[in-house]
Amino acid sequence: MHTSVKKEALLNVAERLFYEHGFRGVGLKQIISEADVATMTLYNHFSSKDHLVEEVLKQREERYWSYLDNFKQGESDSPFLTAVEAHGKWLEEESYQGDMFLRAIEDYAGTNNDIESIARSHKSKLLRYFQILAKQNGEESYKDLAHYFTLLLEGATSMTTLIGAEKATEYSVAMAKKII
Repeated sequence: MHTSVKKEALLNVAERLFYEHGFRGVGLKQIISEADVATMTLYNHFSSKDHLVEEVLKQREERYWSYLDNFKQGESDSPFLTAVEAHGKWLEEESYQGDMFLRAIEDYAGTNNDIESIARSHKSKLLRYFQILAKQNGEESYKDLAHYFTLLLEGATSMTTLIGAEKATEYSVAMAKKII
């Protein structure tokens, strides 16, 4: 295996395990074992577990934004509705057990690493995304609208663990239609 392939395997296995069992519930030995790499391979790519968690969150965020970007390419009555639908697809396929970014904020609050700030920045980036979208659509109260949609998506994310991604998305799309 090429080194970047091994790094990718480590990131993918780590993300899956962290998502399923939590950051604290997974040790490096388990990741090394399931990724089928040597211990040194992990340390060649990541200086510590914290560094691995940081990279996992960055990779997950990139994937999230590619969901929103891919949906934006399609035709839609409203870019806001499109974003809500894309978020719903993300919840269904990638985030059906709750939000990994919120978990990171909870687990790493006040620790001396970049994990919490990477996770928090993901949330504020979503708010900025909607502010830009609202401005582009000539909305006067673009800041309010951005907050409405950020709250809507965050709420859908939280409700996914209770009622499932499909229902949460259904309700968030209905709410989005009322907001627009």
